[in-house]
Amino acid sequence: MKKYNVAVVGATGMVGRKFLQVLEERKLPVENYYLFASARSAGKQLDFMGDKYTVIELTEENVMKLKGKVDFALFSAGGGTSKDFAPVFVKAGAIVVDNSSQWRMDENVPLVVPEVNPEDIKWNSGIIANPNCSTIQAMLPLKALDEKFGLERVVYSTYQAVSGAGLQGYNDLKDGIDHNEPPKKIPRPIAYNVVPHIDVFLPDGYTKEEWKMIHETRKILHRPDLRVTATTVRVPVYYGHSESINVEFKKPCTIEEVMDCLKNFHKNLIVVDDREKALYPTALDSEDHDEVYVGRIRLDDSVKSGINFWCVADNIRKGAATNAVQIVEALINMEA
Repeated sequence: MKKYNVAVVGATGMVGRKFLQVLEERKLPVENYYLFASARSAGKQLDFMGDKYTVIELTEENVMKLKGKVDFALFSAGGGTSKDFAPVFVKAGAIVVDNSSQWRMDENVPLVVPEVNPEDIKWNSGIIANPNCSTIQAMLPLKALDEKFGLERVVYSTYQAVSGAGLQGYNDLKDGIDHNEPPKKIPRPIAYNVVPHIDVFLPDGYTKEEWKMIHETRKILHRPDLRVTATTVRVPVYYGHSESINVEFKKPCTIEEVMDCLKNFHKNLIVVDDREKALYPTALDSEDHDEVYVGRIRLDDSVKSGINFWCVADNIRKGAATNAVQIVEALINMEA
């Protein structure tokens, strides 16, 4: 079996470390790993694959030293770093899977959730974008429902974990609870609070996070005219994004048809829905899992044909690291 070489850029960050965990678990056919981070982290030793890896400083010179030796580069180091260094890795012969927002809406860059639009991987020109964490999890149920009933309109209301704001977001909640400290990353106190503000506000009153969900949904589903709106909210939860999703359909549906549609779409989409036993997915249920969970599925009687449902996933795993590693797995399988 052919062996590949993989670089991880941003290896010491929250998502970067999750990349390493997922790579170790999934046992890809990889011969060499190269772990990159900023000058601040260069030289650190990371335990990985039963060995110690020295973190390499991310410079163009260090990347080009590996020209022809890196097949895939997993990026989670921020949009500015991706803008500067993704083209350098491509020049060095790698395919980049980028977790930042830098390339997502570039018409020349595929935006991929492997269970939903794997065909888009094939037309990459060296860079493949990982969608926003809150978008990724919604794509599995929405793809299933679009194929069966045709999506007419989607309304998102999200309840997003603080880890979606990185380590500082995580610390904002922990320090707020433990020491009553004011937040440094999240714009308002998040301990014991709910904050309807993720990323910056845009001129139309939406936040950039909401804009991402709207436009990424259209791109991934190949539905440029799909009516989508969103309200994204930060909640005092460490891991696991939860979403209330309202959908209107073009075709009539029954609750039985909807349930069958979701249950049979993909093994990574799991229906947890038993009212008598109070069974439905929660953020804690999703923590450190790769699957997307849906529940509280019910008809929306206020429209001709539509449903409401609840959707939960681990935002650092499926919403970031696992989705990126799945893209690499798909690329490897395409070569097999």
